[in-house]
Parts: sequence; structure tokens; C-alpha cells
Amino acid sequence: MKLAIFFSLVSSAFAAPAAEPLDKRASPTVIAPSPGATVVGKSFLGVETFNGIPFAKPPTGNLRLKPPQPLTASIGKVDGTQTPKACPQFFFSLNDKNFPTNVLGTILNTPLFQTVTNAGEDCLTINVQRPAGTKSSDKLPVLFWIFGGGFELGSTQMYDGTSLITSSKLEGKPIIFVAVNYRVGGFGFLAGKEILKDGSANLGLLDQRLGLKWVADNIAAFGGDPDKVTIWGESAGAISVMDQMLLYDGDHTYKGKPLFRGGIMNSGSVVPADPVDGIKGQEIYDIVVKNAGCSSSSDTLACLRSVDYTTFLNAANTVPGLLSYNSVALSYLPRPDGTALTASPDLLISAGKYAKVPFIVGNQEDEGSLFGLFTPNLTTTRDVAEYFSSIYFPFTDKKVVQGLVDTYQTTTEDGSPFRTLLLNNWYPQFKRVAAIVGDVTFTLTRRIFLEESSSVFPDVPSWSYLATYDYGTPILGTFHGSDLVQVFYGILPNNAAKSIRAYYFSFVYNLDPNKGSGQDNWPQWSKGRQLKSFGANSNSIINDDFRSDSAEYLAKYIPKLYI
Repeated sequence: MKLAIFFSLVSSAFAAPAAEPLDKRASPTVIAPSPGATVVGKSFLGVETFNGIPFAKPPTGNLRLKPPQPLTASIGKVDGTQTPKACPQFFFSLNDKNFPTNVLGTILNTPLFQTVTNAGEDCLTINVQRPAGTKSSDKLPVLFWIFGGGFELGSTQMYDGTSLITSSKLEGKPIIFVAVNYRVGGFGFLAGKEILKDGSANLGLLDQRLGLKWVADNIAAFGGDPDKVTIWGESAGAISVMDQMLLYDGDHTYKGKPLFRGGIMNSGSVVPADPVDGIKGQEIYDIVVKNAGCSSSSDTLACLRSVDYTTFLNAANTVPGLLSYNSVALSYLPRPDGTALTASPDLLISAGKYAKVPFIVGNQEDEGSLFGLFTPNLTTTRDVAEYFSSIYFPFTDKKVVQGLVDTYQTTTEDGSPFRTLLLNNWYPQFKRVAAIVGDVTFTLTRRIFLEESSSVFPDVPSWSYLATYDYGTPILGTFHGSDLVQVFYGILPNNAAKSIRAYYFSFVYNLDPNKGSGQDNWPQWSKGRQLKSFGANSNSIINDDFRSDSAEYLAKYIPKLYI
């Protein structure tokens, strides 16, 4: 039942969108100036949509595993009414050790299924949505969306901003919504010394950055204001927002102007990581090279670029995946490369090398419950410590890892779903594993980030939250990704959806979630270390001091707990 819930979410997220009834009376058309495109869109429910606008040269052939190349020539007419192509997806690992999900991976990685999900290498496109009737002179604020998916899967196919735009109009704060595609998995985040030497690391982040530059050059033609861009993401998208703040030591300017002026991070912020050419990244690169049949090549990277699409896709997907026993011990993720991401994010924050823009960052209460579903063999605390030592931190002193596990004394008090006492412990160590995964990856690292950033730049406003609106959901609680239902799509029109959207739209307009929101005051985090707790029926203010022993331990040992 629990896995059925999870896989139904995954399958529904990647299902092809249903055909929309279009307003045949309108075919909105925009001429984007750089590098020149006539984009024909569609109109539906008071929203005009322009899908699949190319913002880079196709990253195919010799441009596979290369930084995105800006378009230099006019691309003519763009049919913005179609479903945009997704970048190649890493659904499940093909590794034989990951039975039975490797069988699903074999099916999902076939060219047929990747075609069904409309995935392929020529995928660097952007979607723009706006209120119907928007004129180029309107200069509406822009909400720039970066999707999540563990840096392994996801695309703009999944995210239609119609509901957000409709809500923004009802709030009297109409917005332009933009969603960017970026390369994921081995196509976007392959590491290794060969990748570093080639200057081709963190390609997915560079795709996002080029998408922001496209917005700066073109969004005015759609009625948006390039000086009022807020970047927003969930999960890996939120981590990407943080990384966009960190790229080039915080230089987020283009043609002398900032590319964005604020950030919103849902379930993700700082992820301390080993370098691109470190042991972990190199191990992944070598596995991909071997399975692509490139081990004997004198130039393995050139070989990876030359093999056919399916060969490289399958090779890239033989490493451990997100939806597996390895969980969020990710094979593919942003790693320091010395150029774009000059150091581990925690070090850049401490050094003040990030964009000084107002931001919102927060968590679901039970971030780790989904990821705890994959480890039912863990029955003792010793098993838990060994799991984190072997899978997450194989080069860390086991005593350090054991010390972290020891801060989660009981599953009744420290177990996730939190505040459920003896309930929901699906297997003997489920609640402990879920708590640790959620805290290390999302919740307590957020607090550590806020403490450091508030110390380095105390005058930069920040707000933080903890969502509890799904409290009582069996096994999962308020689980990771459940904000997509509530906040992004607003499917449940309750207090949580209404109030969070009101705060976010006010932030997009005023860089302050309180100004004009019509909601209760949300205090800045640095002025009292307090969180807005978003419940299904009401909100409250709580202190950000839960599990303080675990947070203090993490802060002390972060240099030894790089992913």
C-alpha cells in the first residue's frame, strides 16, 4: 500500500498531459528578440501558454556532456502549443543488484518508453505562461520555476502554471510564470576528473543559468519585467535555487544587471558535497564508462559523446538511483568544480560568497518518510549506522556516523512521521531512518544554513517555514513533495494552499511575504529563529529549535559528512 502510494505519485507525475480544450478564437503570438523567434501559443482558462521555446543549441553529438551553447541565429517560428520534450530520464537503476526496480528501469529506459514520455537529448527549452491579454508594456513580475527530482528525473512537462497564474490574478498580483528544462542524471551531472578537465561539470546548473539569461533577454516581449525575477524550486529545484545563488561566488549578474532578485526554496538548500574529481564522483564516471563500452578508449569522454543515445542512456542509468536502497545518497548531484561552483556550498555560505537576495526556505515536516520506504531490512540501530556508513558516508569514521544516529534516541520522540508516538513505524527502524534522512538532507541542514547566513549577512531578509498540513497521513505524514499538490497546484483549496500562495505572491511583488498578503505576520527568521507552521486549517509560529542535539552534531561534523 505504501509503495503503491509512492509509485502512483511517480507515474502520475510523468504521465503525458491530457489534451486541453483550446480557445479557438485566440492564438497568442510573441516575437522574442534574442536570438529571434516567433512563438505561437495557446489560450485556455484565461492563461496564455507558450511551451517548448528553445534557449540553447541542442546538446547532442559533440555537444553532449558540454556546457549549454547559446543560440546565435534566429530560430524562426516556434509552435508553443505542444508538450515540451523532457530531458533523458533516470527513473530506476538498471543495476542487477536493484531487483525488482532494475526490471522497471529496463522498461522505462527503452527508446519506446522514453519516446512515450517525450524525452530526448534535444530538450533545452523554456515554457512561458501569462494572464490572457498581457501586453509587452505590462512589466509583470516573473516567477522562474526549477523542477525537482533528485537531479535524476523531472521536466517542465509536469508543471503547468495555470492555477498559480489564476490565483495571482485573484490576489491582485498577476505574474508571469516561467519553467526551465535542464539536463538531469548522467547527461547533466556526470562527475570525474575527465569531466573537470574538460570544463563540463554541473551542466544542469549551467542550463538553468542560460535559461535565466534567456529570460533577461526575452521576457519583456511577453509582458514580464526582467528586473523583477524570483527563482523558485522544490527539492532538487530548491537546491538548484541555492546553487544559483552560489554560482560564480555569488555573481548573478548578466549584462550588468542581476538575473534574479529573490529566491524561494521548498525542501532543499545547502548540500555539502565532495568535488567533481573526488573519489565518489570518479567511481560513478568509471562505471558509466565501463557500461558504455568505452573503457579501452584513449579518450573516454570523447567516447561517451560518440556512442549512440540509447547506449549512453543505459550506461548512465546503471549506477545507484534515487528510487532505490541508496535513496538520496545521489549518484548525480552538483559538486564543486572550482569554476562555476567554486567550493562546497557550506564553505561558500561561510565565506559570504553568494548572492545577497531576500529568500524564503522551508520544509515539509516529514521530509524523509518517502525515502525510508526502501530500507525495510534495517532492524537495529547498529543496522542504521552501518547503512549510513556504507551508503552515504563510506570514507567517514564510523564513530562519527554512529554518533549522529545516537542523537535520535527513540523513534517515539525523534522518529518520522513526527509527533505520532508509536504509530507509523512501518518496520523496526523506519521512523529513525526517515528522520535522519530528512534532517541530514533537508530540515536540519536548512537550520544550519540559516544560522550561518544570518551571521554572515544579517541584513539580508529571510523567512522560514515548516509545513504540517498532511499530519495524520499513514506512514508518510507531511511527506517530501506533498507541497506540489498543495502549493504548486493548489489542488486542496484549504488554508495551507491559500495562505502560502498569498505569501509567495507578495514576496514576488515586494520581496516581503507580509507586504500586501492579507495574512498574519511572518517574522524574519534572523529576528527570533521562528518558523511559520502551515497547517491544513490554520497557521502558527513555532520556534526553530526541535531536535537541537542532532542539529548541533551535524553542524560540528559537516566537513566529515559530505555526500
